[in-house]
Amino acid sequence: MVRTAEQKNAAGCWGSCTSYVTSAKFLLYLGHSLSTWGDRMWHFAVSVFLVELYGNSLLLTAVYGLVVAGSVLLLGAIIGDWVDKNSRLKVAQTSLIVQNASVIVCGIILMAVFLFKAQLVSMYHGWLLTVCYILVITIANIANLASTAMSITIQRDWIIVVAGEDRSRLADMNATVRRIDQLTNILAPMAVGQIMTFGSPVIGCGFIAGWNLLSMCVEYLLLWKVYQKTPALAFKAGQKVEEQELKELNMQKDLESYLNNKDKPAEASQLMSEKSLAMAEVQKEPSCCDHVAEPFRTFRDGWVAYYNQSVFLAGMGLAFLYMTVLGFDCITTGYAYTQGLSGSVLSFLMGASAITGILGTVAFTWLRRKCGLVRTGFISGMAQLASLFLCVISVFMPGSPLDLTVSPFADISARLFEREPLPTVSPHDVASVYSTTGMQNLTNGSTSAASDIEKLSESVPIISVSLLFAGVIAARVGLWSFDLTVTQLIQENVIESERGVISGVQNSMNYLLDLLHFIMVILAPNPESFGLLVLISVLFVALGHMMYFRYAYRSLGKQIFNCCSSDPKTVASESQHCDSSNA
Repeated sequence: MVRTAEQKNAAGCWGSCTSYVTSAKFLLYLGHSLSTWGDRMWHFAVSVFLVELYGNSLLLTAVYGLVVAGSVLLLGAIIGDWVDKNSRLKVAQTSLIVQNASVIVCGIILMAVFLFKAQLVSMYHGWLLTVCYILVITIANIANLASTAMSITIQRDWIIVVAGEDRSRLADMNATVRRIDQLTNILAPMAVGQIMTFGSPVIGCGFIAGWNLLSMCVEYLLLWKVYQKTPALAFKAGQKVEEQELKELNMQKDLESYLNNKDKPAEASQLMSEKSLAMAEVQKEPSCCDHVAEPFRTFRDGWVAYYNQSVFLAGMGLAFLYMTVLGFDCITTGYAYTQGLSGSVLSFLMGASAITGILGTVAFTWLRRKCGLVRTGFISGMAQLASLFLCVISVFMPGSPLDLTVSPFADISARLFEREPLPTVSPHDVASVYSTTGMQNLTNGSTSAASDIEKLSESVPIISVSLLFAGVIAARVGLWSFDLTVTQLIQENVIESERGVISGVQNSMNYLLDLLHFIMVILAPNPESFGLLVLISVLFVALGHMMYFRYAYRSLGKQIFNCCSSDPKTVASESQHCDSSNA
Protein backbone atom coordinates (compact mmCIF):
# COMPACT_ATOMS: atom_id res chain seq x y z
CA MET A 1 0.00 0.00 0.00
CA VAL A 2 2.87 2.35 0.83
CA ARG A 3 4.50 1.45 -2.42
CA THR A 4 1.36 2.39 -4.33
CA ALA A 5 1.25 5.78 -2.59
CA GLU A 6 4.90 6.39 -3.42
CA GLN A 7 4.26 5.48 -7.02
CA LYS A 8 1.34 7.91 -7.13
CA ASN A 9 3.47 10.67 -5.65
CA ALA A 10 6.24 9.96 -8.14
CA ALA A 11 3.76 9.91 -11.00
CA GLY A 12 2.27 13.19 -9.77
CA CYS A 13 5.68 14.84 -9.55
CA TRP A 14 6.63 13.54 -12.98
CA GLY A 15 3.35 14.80 -14.43
CA SER A 16 3.76 18.25 -12.89
CA CYS A 17 7.35 18.48 -14.14
CA THR A 18 6.28 17.42 -17.61
CA SER A 19 3.44 19.93 -17.56
CA TYR A 20 5.82 22.74 -16.53
CA VAL A 21 8.46 21.84 -19.13
CA THR A 22 5.86 21.91 -21.89
CA SER A 23 4.16 25.10 -20.65
CA ALA A 24 4.31 28.35 -22.57
CA LYS A 25 6.10 30.04 -19.65
CA PHE A 26 8.99 27.56 -19.63
CA LEU A 27 9.31 27.60 -23.41
CA LEU A 28 9.46 31.40 -23.27
CA TYR A 29 12.27 31.18 -20.67
CA LEU A 30 14.14 28.66 -22.80
CA GLY A 31 13.90 30.79 -25.92
CA HIS A 32 15.04 33.87 -24.02
CA SER A 33 18.00 31.94 -22.59
CA LEU A 34 19.16 30.88 -26.05
CA SER A 35 18.69 34.38 -27.43
CA THR A 36 20.54 36.05 -24.55
CA TRP A 37 23.38 33.54 -24.65
CA GLY A 38 23.92 34.22 -28.35
CA ASP A 39 23.75 37.99 -27.80
CA ARG A 40 26.38 37.90 -25.05
CA MET A 41 28.74 35.78 -27.14
CA TRP A 42 28.27 38.14 -30.06
CA HIS A 43 29.03 41.21 -27.97
CA PHE A 44 32.19 39.44 -26.90
CA ALA A 45 33.21 38.86 -30.53
CA VAL A 46 32.63 42.52 -31.39
CA SER A 47 34.69 43.50 -28.35
CA VAL A 48 37.60 41.33 -29.50
CA PHE A 49 37.34 42.96 -32.91
CA LEU A 50 37.43 46.45 -31.38
CA VAL A 51 40.40 45.66 -29.15
CA GLU A 52 42.29 44.20 -32.12
CA LEU A 53 41.50 47.26 -34.22
CA TYR A 54 41.84 50.13 -31.75
CA GLY A 55 44.42 48.93 -29.25
CA ASN A 56 45.12 50.62 -25.95
CA SER A 57 42.48 53.39 -25.79
CA LEU A 58 38.90 53.65 -24.54
CA LEU A 59 38.25 56.43 -27.04
CA LEU A 60 37.06 54.57 -30.14
CA THR A 61 35.37 51.86 -28.10
CA ALA A 62 33.14 54.62 -26.80
CA VAL A 63 32.62 55.81 -30.40
CA TYR A 64 31.22 52.41 -31.36
CA GLY A 65 28.85 52.52 -28.40
CA LEU A 66 27.81 55.99 -29.50
CA VAL A 67 26.86 54.70 -32.97
CA VAL A 68 24.73 51.90 -31.54
CA ALA A 69 23.08 54.19 -29.00
CA GLY A 70 22.40 56.85 -31.65
CA SER A 71 20.67 54.35 -33.93
CA VAL A 72 18.27 53.14 -31.24
CA LEU A 73 17.67 56.74 -30.16
CA LEU A 74 16.55 57.74 -33.66
CA LEU A 75 14.71 54.56 -34.61
CA GLY A 76 13.34 53.33 -31.27
CA ALA A 77 9.88 54.87 -31.72
CA ILE A 78 9.66 53.66 -35.34
CA ILE A 79 10.63 50.13 -34.32
CA GLY A 80 8.04 50.18 -31.54
CA ASP A 81 5.36 51.45 -33.93
CA TRP A 82 6.22 48.60 -36.32
CA VAL A 83 5.81 46.15 -33.44
CA ASP A 84 2.37 47.60 -32.64
CA LYS A 85 1.07 47.56 -36.22
CA ASN A 86 1.95 43.95 -37.08
CA SER A 87 0.96 40.59 -35.70
CA ARG A 88 2.96 39.27 -32.77
CA LEU A 89 4.22 36.15 -34.52
CA LYS A 90 5.32 38.05 -37.63
CA VAL A 91 7.24 40.62 -35.56
CA ALA A 92 8.98 37.99 -33.43
CA GLN A 93 9.94 35.78 -36.37
CA THR A 94 11.17 38.67 -38.53
CA SER A 95 13.25 40.14 -35.70
CA LEU A 96 14.72 36.73 -34.90
CA ILE A 97 15.77 36.02 -38.48
CA VAL A 98 17.25 39.48 -39.11
CA GLN A 99 19.16 39.47 -35.82
CA ASN A 100 20.71 36.03 -36.20
CA ALA A 101 21.39 36.38 -39.93
CA SER A 102 23.25 39.65 -39.27
CA VAL A 103 25.38 38.01 -36.58
CA ILE A 104 26.20 35.11 -38.89
CA VAL A 105 27.30 37.46 -41.68
CA CYS A 106 29.40 39.51 -39.25
CA GLY A 107 31.01 36.36 -37.91
CA ILE A 108 32.01 35.29 -41.41
CA ILE A 109 33.47 38.72 -42.20
CA LEU A 110 35.43 38.75 -38.95
CA MET A 111 36.83 35.31 -39.72
CA ALA A 112 38.03 36.62 -43.09
CA VAL A 113 39.59 39.68 -41.43
CA PHE A 114 41.47 37.59 -38.88
CA LEU A 115 42.68 35.14 -41.53
CA PHE A 116 43.72 37.60 -44.22
CA LYS A 117 44.42 40.81 -42.32
CA ALA A 118 48.00 41.08 -43.60
CA GLN A 119 46.83 40.84 -47.21
CA LEU A 120 43.93 43.25 -46.61
CA VAL A 121 46.26 45.87 -45.14
CA SER A 122 48.36 45.92 -48.31
CA MET A 123 45.41 46.03 -50.73
CA TYR A 124 44.26 49.47 -51.91
CA HIS A 125 46.43 51.13 -49.23
CA GLY A 126 44.39 49.51 -46.46
CA TRP A 127 41.05 50.85 -47.67
CA LEU A 128 39.63 47.37 -48.21
CA LEU A 129 40.30 46.52 -44.56
CA THR A 130 38.62 49.77 -43.52
CA VAL A 131 35.60 48.85 -45.65
CA CYS A 132 35.43 45.48 -43.86
CA TYR A 133 35.45 47.24 -40.50
CA ILE A 134 32.71 49.66 -41.58
CA LEU A 135 30.67 46.75 -42.95
CA VAL A 136 30.95 44.83 -39.70
CA ILE A 137 29.92 47.84 -37.64
CA THR A 138 26.95 48.54 -39.94
CA ILE A 139 25.66 44.97 -39.91
CA ALA A 140 26.26 44.72 -36.16
CA ASN A 141 24.13 47.81 -35.75
CA ILE A 142 21.33 46.17 -37.75
CA ALA A 143 21.61 43.13 -35.48
CA ASN A 144 21.27 45.39 -32.44
CA LEU A 145 18.17 47.09 -33.87
CA ALA A 146 16.60 43.69 -34.55
CA SER A 147 17.51 42.64 -31.01
CA THR A 148 15.74 45.78 -29.74
CA ALA A 149 12.58 44.83 -31.65
CA MET A 150 12.82 41.28 -30.29
CA SER A 151 13.21 42.55 -26.75
CA ILE A 152 10.19 44.84 -27.07
CA THR A 153 7.88 42.19 -28.47
CA ILE A 154 8.88 39.40 -26.07
CA GLN A 155 9.67 41.18 -22.79
CA ARG A 156 7.12 44.01 -23.09
CA ASP A 157 4.24 42.21 -24.83
CA TRP A 158 4.38 38.40 -25.05
CA ILE A 159 5.30 38.00 -21.40
CA ILE A 160 2.26 40.08 -20.36
CA VAL A 161 -0.12 37.92 -22.42
CA VAL A 162 1.41 34.66 -21.15
CA ALA A 163 1.12 35.88 -17.54
CA GLY A 164 -2.53 36.76 -18.08
CA GLU A 165 -4.29 38.94 -15.51
CA ASP A 166 -2.13 37.66 -12.63
CA ARG A 167 0.24 40.53 -11.77
CA SER A 168 2.12 38.45 -9.20
CA ARG A 169 2.86 35.92 -11.92
CA LEU A 170 3.98 38.76 -14.19
CA ALA A 171 6.37 40.00 -11.49
CA ASP A 172 7.82 36.50 -11.05
CA MET A 173 8.28 36.11 -14.80
CA ASN A 174 9.99 39.51 -15.07
CA ALA A 175 12.33 38.56 -12.23
CA THR A 176 13.16 35.20 -13.82
CA VAL A 177 13.97 36.85 -17.14
CA ARG A 178 16.37 39.22 -15.35
CA ARG A 179 18.05 36.31 -13.58
CA ILE A 180 18.62 34.65 -16.93
CA ASP A 181 20.15 37.91 -18.18
CA GLN A 182 22.48 38.08 -15.16
CA LEU A 183 23.73 34.51 -15.50
CA THR A 184 24.29 34.60 -19.26
CA ASN A 185 25.99 37.98 -18.96
CA ILE A 186 28.93 36.38 -17.15
CA LEU A 187 28.86 32.74 -18.30
CA ALA A 188 28.56 33.27 -22.08
CA PRO A 189 31.67 35.49 -22.49
CA MET A 190 33.70 33.19 -20.26
CA ALA A 191 32.64 30.13 -22.26
CA VAL A 192 33.48 31.60 -25.66
CA GLY A 193 36.66 33.05 -24.18
CA GLN A 194 37.83 29.54 -23.37
CA ILE A 195 37.15 28.49 -26.96
CA MET A 196 39.21 31.39 -28.29
CA THR A 197 41.97 30.79 -25.76
CA PHE A 198 42.49 27.13 -26.58
CA GLY A 199 41.64 27.61 -30.24
CA SER A 200 41.87 30.98 -31.97
CA PRO A 201 39.76 34.05 -32.68
CA VAL A 202 38.86 32.51 -36.03
CA ILE A 203 37.50 29.40 -34.33
CA GLY A 204 35.64 31.58 -31.84
CA CYS A 205 33.94 33.63 -34.56
CA GLY A 206 33.08 30.46 -36.48
CA PHE A 207 31.60 28.94 -33.32
CA ILE A 208 29.46 32.04 -32.72
CA ALA A 209 28.19 32.02 -36.32
CA GLY A 210 27.35 28.32 -36.08
CA TRP A 211 25.67 28.78 -32.71
CA ASN A 212 23.43 31.55 -34.04
CA LEU A 213 22.43 29.42 -37.01
CA LEU A 214 21.34 26.50 -34.81
CA SER A 215 19.87 28.77 -32.14
CA MET A 216 17.78 30.61 -34.75
CA CYS A 217 16.10 27.35 -35.81
CA VAL A 218 15.41 26.27 -32.21
CA GLU A 219 14.15 29.72 -31.15
CA TYR A 220 11.89 29.85 -34.21
CA LEU A 221 10.31 26.54 -33.17
CA LEU A 222 9.96 27.68 -29.53
CA LEU A 223 8.21 30.89 -30.58
CA TRP A 224 5.76 28.90 -32.65
CA LYS A 225 5.07 26.54 -29.72
CA VAL A 226 4.47 29.44 -27.32
CA TYR A 227 2.17 31.06 -29.88
CA GLN A 228 0.17 27.83 -30.21
CA LYS A 229 -0.11 27.29 -26.45
CA THR A 230 -1.27 30.87 -25.82
CA PRO A 231 -4.29 31.60 -28.04
CA ALA A 232 -4.53 35.15 -26.69
CA LEU A 233 -1.35 36.02 -28.60
CA ALA A 234 -3.29 35.76 -31.85
CA PHE A 235 -5.52 38.69 -30.84
CA LYS A 236 -3.95 42.11 -30.55
CA ALA A 237 -6.07 44.91 -29.14
CA GLY A 238 -6.04 48.19 -30.99
CA GLN A 239 -4.93 46.81 -34.33
CA LYS A 240 -6.16 49.01 -37.14
CA VAL A 241 -9.33 47.93 -38.93
CA GLU A 242 -9.65 51.15 -40.85
CA GLU A 243 -9.27 49.49 -44.24
CA GLN A 244 -12.14 47.06 -43.63
CA GLU A 245 -14.33 49.81 -42.19
CA LEU A 246 -13.48 52.04 -45.16
CA LYS A 247 -14.48 49.30 -47.61
CA GLU A 248 -17.84 48.79 -45.86
CA LEU A 249 -18.44 52.54 -45.78
CA ASN A 250 -17.62 52.89 -49.47
CA MET A 251 -19.97 50.01 -50.34
CA GLN A 252 -22.74 51.69 -48.37
CA LYS A 253 -22.12 55.03 -50.09
CA ASP A 254 -22.09 53.38 -53.53
CA LEU A 255 -25.43 51.72 -52.78
CA GLU A 256 -26.98 55.00 -51.61
CA SER A 257 -25.56 56.79 -54.66
CA TYR A 258 -27.03 54.16 -56.95
CA LEU A 259 -30.46 54.41 -55.36
CA ASN A 260 -30.41 58.22 -55.51
CA ASN A 261 -29.26 58.40 -59.11
CA LYS A 262 -31.16 55.53 -60.69
CA ASP A 263 -33.85 57.86 -62.02
CA LYS A 264 -31.30 60.34 -63.47
CA PRO A 265 -29.98 60.17 -67.00
CA ALA A 266 -27.37 57.50 -67.58
CA GLU A 267 -24.81 60.03 -68.80
CA ALA A 268 -25.04 62.08 -65.58
CA SER A 269 -24.78 58.95 -63.46
CA GLN A 270 -21.73 57.84 -65.40
CA LEU A 271 -20.06 61.24 -64.98
CA MET A 272 -20.75 61.26 -61.24
CA SER A 273 -19.44 57.72 -60.80
CA GLU A 274 -16.27 58.57 -62.74
CA LYS A 275 -15.77 61.69 -60.63
CA SER A 276 -16.27 59.77 -57.39
CA LEU A 277 -13.87 57.07 -58.54
CA ALA A 278 -11.26 59.68 -59.43
CA MET A 279 -11.65 61.35 -56.04
CA ALA A 280 -11.44 58.00 -54.25
CA GLU A 281 -8.30 57.13 -56.17
CA VAL A 282 -6.70 60.44 -55.21
CA GLN A 283 -7.59 59.87 -51.56
CA LYS A 284 -6.47 56.23 -51.66
CA GLU A 285 -2.98 56.76 -53.00
CA PRO A 286 -0.73 58.80 -50.67
CA SER A 287 1.79 61.09 -52.24
CA CYS A 288 5.56 60.67 -52.11
CA CYS A 289 5.73 63.43 -49.50
CA ASP A 290 3.40 61.42 -47.27
CA HIS A 291 5.68 58.39 -47.53
CA VAL A 292 8.74 60.48 -46.71
CA ALA A 293 7.05 62.25 -43.79
CA GLU A 294 5.52 59.12 -42.26
CA PRO A 295 8.63 58.05 -40.22
CA PHE A 296 8.96 61.59 -38.86
CA ARG A 297 5.28 61.64 -37.87
CA THR A 298 5.72 58.26 -36.19
CA PHE A 299 8.78 59.55 -34.32
CA ARG A 300 6.88 62.67 -33.17
CA ASP A 301 3.68 60.83 -32.22
CA GLY A 302 5.66 58.21 -30.30
CA TRP A 303 7.44 60.77 -28.15
CA VAL A 304 4.22 62.72 -27.58
CA ALA A 305 2.44 59.52 -26.50
CA TYR A 306 5.34 58.69 -24.18
CA TYR A 307 5.19 62.14 -22.57
CA ASN A 308 1.44 61.78 -21.98
CA GLN A 309 1.77 58.45 -20.15
CA SER A 310 1.02 58.35 -16.44
CA VAL A 311 4.35 56.57 -15.87
CA PHE A 312 6.38 59.15 -17.79
CA LEU A 313 8.39 60.31 -14.77
CA ALA A 314 9.11 56.72 -13.74
CA GLY A 315 10.43 55.92 -17.21
CA MET A 316 12.56 59.06 -17.23
CA GLY A 317 13.94 58.08 -13.84
CA LEU A 318 15.05 54.71 -15.22
CA ALA A 319 16.61 56.36 -18.28
CA PHE A 320 18.72 58.69 -16.14
CA LEU A 321 20.35 55.65 -14.54
CA TYR A 322 22.01 54.91 -17.89
CA MET A 323 24.12 58.07 -17.66
CA THR A 324 26.79 56.40 -15.54
CA VAL A 325 30.26 54.89 -15.66
CA LEU A 326 29.50 52.85 -12.54
CA GLY A 327 28.78 49.53 -14.20
CA PHE A 328 30.66 46.44 -15.30
CA ASP A 329 31.19 47.62 -18.86
CA CYS A 330 34.32 48.23 -20.89
CA ILE A 331 34.82 51.70 -19.39
CA THR A 332 34.89 50.67 -15.74
CA THR A 333 36.88 47.51 -16.48
CA GLY A 334 39.47 49.45 -18.43
CA TYR A 335 39.81 51.89 -15.52
CA ALA A 336 40.28 48.95 -13.13
CA TYR A 337 43.22 47.70 -15.19
CA THR A 338 44.88 51.12 -15.03
CA GLN A 339 44.59 50.89 -11.23
CA GLY A 340 46.39 47.53 -11.10
CA LEU A 341 43.54 45.04 -10.65
CA SER A 342 44.39 41.68 -12.19
CA GLY A 343 42.17 39.56 -14.38
CA SER A 344 41.52 37.05 -11.61
CA VAL A 345 40.37 39.80 -9.24
CA LEU A 346 38.05 41.25 -11.88
CA SER A 347 36.65 37.78 -12.53
CA PHE A 348 35.79 37.50 -8.84
CA LEU A 349 34.22 40.97 -8.83
CA MET A 350 32.10 40.10 -11.85
CA GLY A 351 30.85 36.98 -10.10
CA ALA A 352 29.97 39.04 -7.03
CA SER A 353 28.16 41.53 -9.27
CA ALA A 354 26.12 38.75 -10.86
CA ILE A 355 25.15 37.42 -7.42
CA THR A 356 24.03 40.82 -6.15
CA GLY A 357 22.09 41.33 -9.38
CA ILE A 358 20.21 38.08 -8.76
CA LEU A 359 19.62 39.16 -5.15
CA GLY A 360 18.08 42.31 -6.60
CA THR A 361 15.50 40.26 -8.52
CA VAL A 362 14.69 38.29 -5.36
CA ALA A 363 14.38 41.52 -3.36
CA PHE A 364 11.98 42.89 -5.99
CA THR A 365 9.52 40.00 -5.68
CA TRP A 366 9.66 40.11 -1.86
CA LEU A 367 9.29 43.89 -1.60
CA ARG A 368 6.44 43.95 -4.09
CA ARG A 369 4.45 41.45 -2.01
CA LYS A 370 5.16 43.30 1.26
CA CYS A 371 5.08 46.96 0.23
CA GLY A 372 3.42 47.20 -3.18
CA LEU A 373 4.93 47.95 -6.57
CA VAL A 374 5.30 51.74 -6.33
CA ARG A 375 6.94 51.63 -2.89
CA THR A 376 9.33 48.94 -4.14
CA GLY A 377 10.79 51.40 -6.63
CA PHE A 378 11.21 54.05 -3.93
CA ILE A 379 12.97 51.66 -1.53
CA SER A 380 15.18 50.25 -4.30
CA GLY A 381 16.23 53.74 -5.34
CA MET A 382 17.23 54.69 -1.80
CA ALA A 383 19.24 51.46 -1.50
CA GLN A 384 21.08 52.16 -4.74
CA LEU A 385 21.94 55.74 -3.76
CA ALA A 386 23.20 54.63 -0.36
CA SER A 387 25.51 52.10 -2.02
CA LEU A 388 26.82 54.61 -4.56
CA PHE A 389 27.84 56.90 -1.72
CA LEU A 390 30.85 54.54 -1.34
CA CYS A 391 31.84 55.43 -4.91
CA VAL A 392 31.73 59.14 -4.04
CA ILE A 393 33.99 58.53 -1.04
CA SER A 394 36.42 56.50 -3.20
CA VAL A 395 37.12 59.55 -5.38
CA PHE A 396 38.82 61.31 -2.46
CA MET A 397 40.57 58.31 -0.88
CA PRO A 398 44.30 57.41 -1.19
CA GLY A 399 45.06 55.79 -4.52
CA SER A 400 42.49 57.80 -6.47
CA PRO A 401 44.06 59.13 -9.70
CA LEU A 402 41.86 62.24 -9.62
CA ASP A 403 44.00 65.20 -10.65
CA LEU A 404 42.20 68.43 -11.44
CA THR A 405 45.41 69.95 -12.83
CA VAL A 406 45.31 67.50 -15.76
CA SER A 407 42.99 68.65 -18.52
CA PRO A 408 40.18 66.13 -19.20
CA PHE A 409 40.72 66.79 -22.93
CA ALA A 410 44.47 66.05 -22.91
CA ASP A 411 44.09 62.49 -24.20
CA ILE A 412 41.69 63.27 -27.04
CA SER A 413 43.81 66.29 -28.06
CA ALA A 414 46.98 64.19 -28.21
CA ARG A 415 45.41 61.42 -30.27
CA LEU A 416 43.38 63.47 -32.73
CA PHE A 417 45.62 66.50 -33.28
CA GLU A 418 49.14 65.39 -32.35
CA ARG A 419 48.65 61.99 -34.09
CA GLU A 420 50.18 59.84 -31.36
CA PRO A 421 50.28 56.18 -32.44
CA LEU A 422 48.06 53.65 -30.73
CA PRO A 423 49.59 50.50 -29.27
CA THR A 424 48.34 47.20 -30.60
CA VAL A 425 47.31 43.94 -29.01
CA SER A 426 47.20 40.44 -30.44
CA PRO A 427 43.90 38.57 -30.62
CA HIS A 428 45.36 35.67 -28.64
CA ASP A 429 46.24 37.95 -25.72
CA VAL A 430 42.75 39.43 -25.81
CA ALA A 431 41.14 36.01 -25.82
CA SER A 432 43.24 34.96 -22.83
CA VAL A 433 42.10 38.00 -20.89
CA TYR A 434 38.47 37.35 -21.75
CA SER A 435 38.72 33.73 -20.72
CA THR A 436 39.54 34.77 -17.18
CA THR A 437 37.41 37.89 -16.81
CA GLY A 438 34.67 37.71 -19.41
CA MET A 439 35.14 41.45 -20.05
CA GLN A 440 37.21 43.76 -22.17
CA ASN A 441 40.86 44.39 -21.34
CA LEU A 442 41.14 47.62 -23.24
CA THR A 443 44.32 48.89 -21.68
CA ASN A 444 46.53 45.79 -21.47
CA GLY A 445 47.87 46.36 -24.96
CA SER A 446 51.35 44.85 -24.70
CA THR A 447 53.76 42.98 -22.46
CA SER A 448 55.39 46.21 -21.33
CA ALA A 449 52.00 47.66 -20.44
CA ALA A 450 51.27 44.57 -18.34
CA SER A 451 54.56 44.93 -16.47
CA ASP A 452 53.82 48.60 -15.83
CA ILE A 453 50.46 47.67 -14.36
CA GLU A 454 52.10 45.08 -12.11
CA LYS A 455 54.51 47.73 -10.81
CA LEU A 456 51.63 50.13 -10.38
CA SER A 457 49.71 47.64 -8.28
CA GLU A 458 52.66 47.40 -5.89
CA SER A 459 53.02 51.15 -5.37
CA VAL A 460 49.49 52.55 -5.56
CA PRO A 461 47.04 51.96 -2.63
CA ILE A 462 43.93 50.05 -3.62
CA ILE A 463 41.66 51.70 -1.03
CA SER A 464 40.06 53.94 -3.64
CA VAL A 465 39.40 51.29 -6.28
CA SER A 466 38.22 48.84 -3.58
CA LEU A 467 35.59 51.29 -2.31
CA LEU A 468 34.60 52.06 -5.89
CA PHE A 469 33.83 48.46 -6.78
CA ALA A 470 32.26 47.78 -3.37
CA GLY A 471 29.78 50.55 -4.12
CA VAL A 472 29.17 49.38 -7.69
CA ILE A 473 28.56 45.77 -6.61
CA ALA A 474 26.30 46.68 -3.68
CA ALA A 475 24.28 49.08 -5.86
CA ARG A 476 23.30 46.23 -8.20
CA VAL A 477 20.69 45.05 -5.69
CA GLY A 478 18.80 48.34 -5.77
CA LEU A 479 19.47 48.87 -9.47
CA TRP A 480 17.90 45.64 -10.70
CA SER A 481 14.99 45.88 -8.26
CA PHE A 482 14.30 49.41 -9.49
CA ASP A 483 14.63 48.35 -13.13
CA LEU A 484 12.08 45.57 -12.63
CA THR A 485 9.73 47.98 -10.84
CA VAL A 486 9.67 50.50 -13.70
CA THR A 487 9.42 47.71 -16.29
CA GLN A 488 6.29 46.32 -14.62
CA LEU A 489 4.82 49.79 -14.13
CA ILE A 490 5.07 50.32 -17.89
CA GLN A 491 3.65 46.87 -18.57
CA GLU A 492 0.64 47.44 -16.31
CA ASN A 493 -0.16 51.07 -17.17
CA VAL A 494 0.37 51.26 -20.94
CA ILE A 495 -2.53 50.08 -23.11
CA GLU A 496 -1.89 47.11 -25.36
CA SER A 497 -2.13 49.07 -28.61
CA GLU A 498 0.71 51.37 -27.51
CA ARG A 499 3.06 48.92 -25.78
CA GLY A 500 5.44 48.70 -28.70
CA VAL A 501 5.83 52.40 -29.40
CA ILE A 502 6.09 53.34 -25.70
CA SER A 503 8.67 50.61 -25.11
CA GLY A 504 10.54 51.78 -28.20
CA VAL A 505 10.64 55.35 -26.93
CA GLN A 506 11.72 54.11 -23.50
CA ASN A 507 14.61 52.27 -25.15
CA SER A 508 15.43 55.46 -27.05
CA MET A 509 15.53 57.42 -23.79
CA ASN A 510 17.78 54.79 -22.23
CA TYR A 511 20.14 54.91 -25.19
CA LEU A 512 20.07 58.72 -25.24
CA LEU A 513 21.46 58.86 -21.73
CA ASP A 514 23.81 55.99 -22.54
CA LEU A 515 24.98 57.99 -25.56
CA LEU A 516 25.70 60.99 -23.33
CA HIS A 517 27.70 58.68 -21.09
CA PHE A 518 29.86 57.60 -24.04
CA ILE A 519 30.31 61.21 -25.14
CA MET A 520 31.41 62.05 -21.61
CA VAL A 521 34.06 59.30 -21.75
CA ILE A 522 35.18 60.37 -25.23
CA LEU A 523 35.78 63.90 -23.99
CA ALA A 524 37.61 62.78 -20.83
CA PRO A 525 39.08 59.28 -21.37
CA ASN A 526 42.19 59.64 -19.18
CA PRO A 527 42.22 58.00 -15.69
CA GLU A 528 42.87 61.36 -13.98
CA SER A 529 39.38 62.47 -15.01
CA PHE A 530 37.57 59.29 -13.97
CA GLY A 531 36.76 60.70 -10.53
CA LEU A 532 34.83 63.56 -12.13
CA LEU A 533 32.91 61.03 -14.23
CA VAL A 534 32.01 59.14 -11.06
CA LEU A 535 30.62 62.28 -9.40
CA ILE A 536 28.63 63.22 -12.51
CA SER A 537 27.26 59.66 -12.72
CA VAL A 538 26.05 59.68 -9.10
CA LEU A 539 24.41 63.07 -9.72
CA PHE A 540 22.43 61.71 -12.67
CA VAL A 541 21.37 58.62 -10.70
CA ALA A 542 20.13 60.91 -7.92
CA LEU A 543 18.17 63.00 -10.42
CA GLY A 544 16.59 59.84 -11.83
CA HIS A 545 15.40 58.71 -8.41
CA MET A 546 14.08 62.21 -7.67
CA MET A 547 11.90 61.93 -10.80
CA TYR A 548 10.63 58.54 -9.65
CA PHE A 549 9.89 59.92 -6.18
CA ARG A 550 7.76 62.64 -7.75
CA TYR A 551 5.82 59.99 -9.68
CA ALA A 552 5.43 57.83 -6.56
CA TYR A 553 4.27 60.79 -4.45
CA ARG A 554 1.64 61.63 -7.08
CA SER A 555 0.41 58.04 -6.97
CA LEU A 556 0.41 57.40 -3.20
CA GLY A 557 0.77 60.75 -1.50
CA LYS A 558 2.22 60.62 2.00
CA GLN A 559 1.42 56.92 2.21
CA ILE A 560 4.55 56.24 0.18
CA PHE A 561 6.47 56.38 3.48
CA ASN A 562 4.28 53.65 4.98
CA CYS A 563 6.65 50.99 3.69
CA CYS A 564 5.59 48.33 6.21
CA SER A 565 2.10 47.95 4.80
CA SER A 566 1.22 44.26 4.61
CA ASP A 567 -1.54 44.82 2.07
CA PRO A 568 0.02 44.59 -1.43
CA LYS A 569 -1.85 46.85 -3.81
CA THR A 570 -1.88 47.16 -7.51
CA VAL A 571 -0.99 50.42 -9.18
CA ALA A 572 -4.58 51.08 -10.13
CA SER A 573 -5.99 50.52 -6.64
CA GLU A 574 -3.23 52.62 -5.09
CA SER A 575 -3.96 55.47 -7.49
CA GLN A 576 -7.71 55.27 -6.82
CA HIS A 577 -7.13 55.27 -3.07
CA CYS A 578 -4.85 58.29 -3.40
CA ASP A 579 -7.42 60.17 -5.51
CA SER A 580 -10.25 59.43 -3.09
CA SER A 581 -8.19 60.52 -0.08
CA ASN A 582 -7.21 63.76 -1.82
CA ALA A 583 -10.81 64.42 -2.71
